[in-house]
Amino acid sequence: KIKQGLLPSLEDLLFYTIAEGQEKIPVHKFITALKSTGLRTSDPRLKECMDMLRLTLQTTSDGVMLDKDLFKKCVQSNIVLLTQAFRRKFVIPDFMSFTSHIDELYESAKKQSGGKVADYIPQLAKFSPDLWGVSVCTVDGQRHSVGDTKVPFCLQSCVKPLKYAIAVNDLGTEYVHRYVGKEPNKPHNPMQGVNNAEKFDYVMQFLNKMAGNEYVGFSNATFQSERESGDRNFAIGYYLKEKKCFPEGTDMVGILDFYFQLCSIEVTCESASVMAATLANGGFCPITGERVLSPEAVRNTLSLMHSCGMYDFSGQFAFHVS
Repeated sequence: KIKQGLLPSLEDLLFYTIAEGQEKIPVHKFITALKSTGLRTSDPRLKECMDMLRLTLQTTSDGVMLDKDLFKKCVQSNIVLLTQAFRRKFVIPDFMSFTSHIDELYESAKKQSGGKVADYIPQLAKFSPDLWGVSVCTVDGQRHSVGDTKVPFCLQSCVKPLKYAIAVNDLGTEYVHRYVGKEPNKPHNPMQGVNNAEKFDYVMQFLNKMAGNEYVGFSNATFQSERESGDRNFAIGYYLKEKKCFPEGTDMVGILDFYFQLCSIEVTCESASVMAATLANGGFCPITGERVLSPEAVRNTLSLMHSCGMYDFSGQFAFHVS
């Protein structure tokens, strides 16, 4: 009980909220309540809490129950985030109701059997048409996944807004748009002298930050398949080279190899949802709190995604969906 004249701490209030009049909280009850807010036990922001909880379970005789003192000891390092979660201060307060609706949509869409697996690259044609997963990550880091959400797949053209965001973040809008959507000229090429391996590693590290260090991989088989069947891209590349659309000294074939590598980067539904949430959160990764992209890069990327992110269907999408 609360002593007369003393204001309860945030830790006290959280304990009373979860305990519901009991003297102790079962560990599984705390974990279940935590998950109902949308937070995961693997959330990097809760590392101190989860580490302390594991240590407490190992060193106490009553390993499955937490009294108030033990509970406070476990949550004190992350009390601000936990208080936000349990006071329903996140962007989606009733997360359980929201995820129930997502699951209904998932099951409804699962019944659709039209369309076909992409086959413009031989390696992509090998994917199972039965794979289907949906992952959600909010700007507060609330997470939900249903279906085949841990199966890696290649980004393909979905990498385009990401590499554009990185370019604007590092080089600025003015420089990038000397080439993208503008007449060509010949400014200094800042990537000259940097080999493809270094550029690829740099992009991978950047995408890892956007994904909150969740899965980002690479499919060498897809890369080889892209390269072997990339005649159209080579034709476009040589045409752009003829029209002097590249910075002076650019290795066009090397750039195409780099492009094929980027298209062959793998993510899962879960890691991709964190990347999307980083864009939605103004460039801050919601599960690490790290600023990854500048406001300028985010604004430009979201604007381009809205205006032309669906290719020829962009206008219809903007009118009927957005």
